[in-house]
Amino acid sequence: MLGINLRRSNKKPFFALCAFVAILFLSGQIKTPIGNIQDSLEGERVWTKGRRKAGSHTHARYGLRVLAEQHKAEQLEQHIYRNDGLLQVNPNGPHPIFELIKRAQTSWDRKLERASTTLQEAVDEYYHRYERLPPRGFDDWWAYVQEHNVQLPDEYDQIFNDLEPFWGMNPKELQKIQRDWEAHADSFTVGKDMFDEPLSLKNYTFPSKDIGPNGLAKGAYEIMELLKDVERSIPSFRAVFSPHDNPNLHTDYELRTQALKAAKKGTFIDIDNPPKAKAVGWLSACSPESAARNQHINWGGEPFRLPRLTSKTFIHDHHKSMNPCEHPSHFLLHGQFISHGKGPVAHRTLIPQFSYGPTVVHHDITPAMPINWMEDIYPREDDPDWEDRGDARLQWRGSNTGIWHDVGLRWDLAQRARLVRWAGDGRELEDDSLAFLGLASNITVLMPAEKGKKVGRGMQAQKVRWAPAMVDAAFAGQPANCAPEMCKKLGKIFEYRQRQEMRTAGNYRYYIDVDGNGWSSRFKRLITSQALVFKSTLYPEWYMDRVAPWVHYVPVQVDLSDLWDALAFFRGDPLGNGAHEDMARSIAEAGREWSKTFWRKEDMTAYMFRLFLEYSRVMDPDRLSLSFEGVKPSAGRAGRRYTWQIAKDYDEDEDGSSSDSDFYP
Repeated sequence: MLGINLRRSNKKPFFALCAFVAILFLSGQIKTPIGNIQDSLEGERVWTKGRRKAGSHTHARYGLRVLAEQHKAEQLEQHIYRNDGLLQVNPNGPHPIFELIKRAQTSWDRKLERASTTLQEAVDEYYHRYERLPPRGFDDWWAYVQEHNVQLPDEYDQIFNDLEPFWGMNPKELQKIQRDWEAHADSFTVGKDMFDEPLSLKNYTFPSKDIGPNGLAKGAYEIMELLKDVERSIPSFRAVFSPHDNPNLHTDYELRTQALKAAKKGTFIDIDNPPKAKAVGWLSACSPESAARNQHINWGGEPFRLPRLTSKTFIHDHHKSMNPCEHPSHFLLHGQFISHGKGPVAHRTLIPQFSYGPTVVHHDITPAMPINWMEDIYPREDDPDWEDRGDARLQWRGSNTGIWHDVGLRWDLAQRARLVRWAGDGRELEDDSLAFLGLASNITVLMPAEKGKKVGRGMQAQKVRWAPAMVDAAFAGQPANCAPEMCKKLGKIFEYRQRQEMRTAGNYRYYIDVDGNGWSSRFKRLITSQALVFKSTLYPEWYMDRVAPWVHYVPVQVDLSDLWDALAFFRGDPLGNGAHEDMARSIAEAGREWSKTFWRKEDMTAYMFRLFLEYSRVMDPDRLSLSFEGVKPSAGRAGRRYTWQIAKDYDEDEDGSSSDSDFYP
């Protein structure tokens, strides 16, 4: 009996093995061996795919291969999409960048498909989103949009978010606040006193030598030039601008919330009785439920890593990821905040001032400024095609701006110093406790993975081996923003290289864009190139509603903790292994096309045209009579309010009658 069994088992051992493995698999008793068998049959599928009639031997192997692949795919788990704008990586899921790109592309395509194509649709969408009629002149604005082929005519939520709190304030009081603010140090005022007059520089508070087009008032002349074709369609207004890179209107969360609630109800806040001032600095701009208000912040020191941050993360919502209230480490890792320690006391009223680059914790109004704007990179030879760019390293050159460098300030944690440290310079500052920021000698990199395979937890690598092959980022010129002794120290810590001409920079396939003293004005040039742009910023700009991260550029966290992972995914390891350069090239091409289509001067004109239509209305005591009524909203798209609501809790005029400013749509 024993001899018979042996002879039978030797006759068809493969069938017996397959049957045994299949039984164990279907019963759930084995998992890992399937993966081993799948690997051993890696070439078998190719050999047998077209030869199923060759015999049962082939059928069994091919069937087992398919079964193994299906089982492996079923084991991939989902990543976590957090409310703070970050995706938390599940090591048992696929590489998240595949998923992030696909989701972003789908969302972008849907946004393009649902864009309004007629004035009626635009009015309907406006009323649906904002629950009030568009401003007077909306038809003129729409005519400009149509004539100049401005894309995504509905995507102006930034304007709504900036101006909505002022709807909760009495416009007469707003005008007084604005007039008083014209005397604020270092400011200029642009506007017009009559409907049919051109825009002009109305006021300024800096030396007369700076009022020319090349001085501090330069922005005023750029605005006037941008709007010269539409200025006579904009009602009268006066707009105060800060000429500096940084915003200066720190927000009180409670005050802003009160104003938003009043705006929604159609009432006004009492500006003479603001919420009690809180001595919590920057945190006064944050919700009591926010992470910043519920975590210990090591002011003046280094951030510590929370337990949940042991997992790798990527950005899925770039705007949310910029919010320091939900990402408290921003307060410790960016010159915008480090320079002011715990932060100033928030303003006791909301001030209608425009600044070039507000953050989420400021209430400055965001304009579309043409600073350093360019139509294209000329000569075109300085911007080679992707395949003609011979350097696959990540490139950056810049000054050590963004913070004053001095003893007692953690300038070494500011954005630009961290970037060059991340790239391997300033090795004497390496700190193993900051390894999660890439500021130690060893780094952990989430390696590229094929679709359908688990991404894992990352591998340890020596930065000294990776950085020279993958990154070319350094300070350029001479140390700046520092006292003489500190400048000497910086010159010893960091290697200051020569600045690169555009022709030289055009040889790189990958660029990184980071903030300087404020928002980065070089982004327009970078995204217009045929290289892939990685962007890390604290400042949401005017086009945020009109661009798609992961479709047009690669978003990077302020702390740069995901930069090695993202770079390795696209260009591969130091030897290029695992690269997804086809995907990198696609994003680079899409970014350039976006810049040429969505960031033209006509697009900035359309933004500023609409912004000043909205601003002139909210600032006017007759704001309720300044709506566009040429096209009525369709019932199916209308918002919740169809009629003006009376602000019953506001004082009447001296004659006992309610003024126009006591009503709200």
